[in-house]
Amino acid sequence: MINKPKGTVDLTDKEARVWKYVEEVIDSVMEKYNYNYIRTPIFESTELFHRGIGDSTDIVTKETYDFKDRGERNITLRPEGTAGVVRSYIENKMYGTHSLPVKVYYNGTMYRYERPQKGRYRELSQYGVEVLGSNDPMIDAEVISLAYNINKMLGLTDTVVHINSLGDKQSRDNYRKALKDYFRPHLDDLCNDCKERFDKNPLRIIDCKIDNNKEYFKEAPKILDYLSKESKDYFTKVCEYLDLLEVKYEIDQKIVRGLDYYNHTVFELMTTNNNLAIGGGGRYDNLVDDLGGPFTPCVGYAVGLDRLVNEIISRDIDNIRDDIDAFLMYVNEDEKKYAIYLSNLLRMSGFVVETEYTGRSLKSQFKRADHFNSKYLILLNSDDLNDGLVTIKNNKTKEEEKIMIEYLIYYFDEHISDDNLPIDEKCSCYNHGKEDDENE
Repeated sequence: MINKPKGTVDLTDKEARVWKYVEEVIDSVMEKYNYNYIRTPIFESTELFHRGIGDSTDIVTKETYDFKDRGERNITLRPEGTAGVVRSYIENKMYGTHSLPVKVYYNGTMYRYERPQKGRYRELSQYGVEVLGSNDPMIDAEVISLAYNINKMLGLTDTVVHINSLGDKQSRDNYRKALKDYFRPHLDDLCNDCKERFDKNPLRIIDCKIDNNKEYFKEAPKILDYLSKESKDYFTKVCEYLDLLEVKYEIDQKIVRGLDYYNHTVFELMTTNNNLAIGGGGRYDNLVDDLGGPFTPCVGYAVGLDRLVNEIISRDIDNIRDDIDAFLMYVNEDEKKYAIYLSNLLRMSGFVVETEYTGRSLKSQFKRADHFNSKYLILLNSDDLNDGLVTIKNNKTKEEEKIMIEYLIYYFDEHISDDNLPIDEKCSCYNHGKEDDENE
């Protein structure tokens, strides 16, 4: 028997339905915010990630899937989405053909060779947002509110944004020096990873999962104390805009993010229910320039879909459709032909319909309809069909009635609820204004 590779998952049944629902919500909200979908290759030149993410990051030093193709080119399966988007922005000269800022989002698989655990796999999926071409703190706040609002719409109402600032280059250089001066006497006591980070990226020492409970970490220098006036003003404005957008946030100076390209705003989406990080991001003003493009200030974030879906399932959030509108039942060949015809007619009219495909008995078809949580049963029999009739049974009330086949679509238009509406019309935040209008 051939099994799936370690660190990968199969999506089936409820998990697959939740996943699909999450993607529909994401697509709908992105449309409202006027973010365009972008798709980049799953594999790229290895140099892109070494130059973009940084040689000092754990992703590049420990986790990338690197190989040589048949042309002896160094190739890497993408471990994250930002570098590929920036490469596409430069290569396709979006800075010259698009009005800035360029606002895009992606949704796809990434690959990191790490120890698999629940919600953290070697083949992982992320959706992410990138805004290229604006250094206004308002766009930082919009990006953060976008991630925050999607979580709320998915039922994760306990989401809190943990936010920090890394400041400009001068601020970070001053902070790096202060950290090295502080941790130098404790160097022998740090974990092996932090000993390497000491010279390459001392900011990463702050969020070390092994050492951060040690007593001397409590007195470590804080980044906000080293911000330049311009950086402080920028961060203050981001927070002011978040207040206007009614985003719940906490200033958390331990947030530094694990990639080298961040500056100014950095943040993570946390759930207070179990203190779980769903995703995060921040501002990266120098990455386009570093990869060979014109200077372009940018900000973005990424959210792990595996972790997001697991969190929704664990809370049993009741937003995901697990029923169908109708199940067509038949016994003989003539009735089967009508089932095929009516199934297609109803589906093309926007209804979710199922029928029998394996020749089960009528009794078994009733069980099959219950398995699909069918709202209605359409009972076909030859006598009724000869008279142009079908029997409709409400599977909840058990009431039955005969209707003319020509009125079938009208019947379902009248009796099926708004479960079939587009996702944005069902979401409470979009209906809120409508409800207020009705109350008035």
